[in-house]
Amino acid sequence: ENRDADFVRTARAKGLRERVIARRHLLRASLGPVVALLALQMGFLLGGAVLTEMLFVRPGLGQLTLTAVQERDYPVVQAVITLSAAVYVLAGLAADVLTAWLDPRQRAERA
Repeated sequence: ENRDADFVRTARAKGLRERVIARRHLLRASLGPVVALLALQMGFLLGGAVLTEMLFVRPGLGQLTLTAVQERDYPVVQAVITLSAAVYVLAGLAADVLTAWLDPRQRAERA
């Protein structure tokens, strides 16, 4: 999609090599959706921890949560959920900042 964009056409018109165009222009413009997808995967990673910890009998945050729910230890459940939500929100924020830094078009739209 980005190979036919105006900024690539301009870079080719300037005489830049394809390797330089790919590395400096195409890669930075194409990484935005990948970074956003990786941030969304943090939720699945946190959710999959419970299953993995129970399957391999490893102590961790998932097993702590499950034990706290079974024993009705509400402060621990609240702490784990708050921590998980904070990690998820911070991952999204980091993805937004990284996307804005990587793609110059994002910076131009916000200015």
